[in-house]
Amino acid sequence: MNAVARRRKLTHLGAAGAARMVDVSAKAATTRMAIAEGRVVMRKQTLDLVRKGDAKKGDVLGAARIAGIMAAKRTHDLIPLCHPLSLSQIEVDAKADSKLPGIVVTARVKVKGPTGAEMEALTAVAVACLTIYDMVKAVERGMRIDSIRLVEKSGGRSGHYRAKA
Repeated sequence: MNAVARRRKLTHLGAAGAARMVDVSAKAATTRMAIAEGRVVMRKQTLDLVRKGDAKKGDVLGAARIAGIMAAKRTHDLIPLCHPLSLSQIEVDAKADSKLPGIVVTARVKVKGPTGAEMEALTAVAVACLTIYDMVKAVERGMRIDSIRLVEKSGGRSGHYRAKA
């Protein structure tokens, strides 16, 4: 099977179509990295409240970073068929962006192993965004979480990927 055909095959389905965890035991343990991002779009007044640190529940951006890190570590408990990984690095950043207005969340995850960390980076971003929503929903329930996506990945048989801007 050529590389293009292999990429188009759904790896989590067996020959009979049943869900399965992929066997990665024969794959080389290499350094793999994934970066994901997402946004929480909100009113300017809500963003100002987050920036000032005046949210009723406390430090919104700090809590989001911690929640994202915790989520990356627990991805295999949350997403069916994900392998538990011994992650070597997790960085979660949450920055205010006046142009949105809102918060841009970025996660960078690194592992040395037989499978990538894309799901861990995406889970970190999703949970960090949900944490931001939870911490300021009393002020604005109409916030929007969007644009969660894989930005970049490296390592493994499929090589390097970078999303188009």
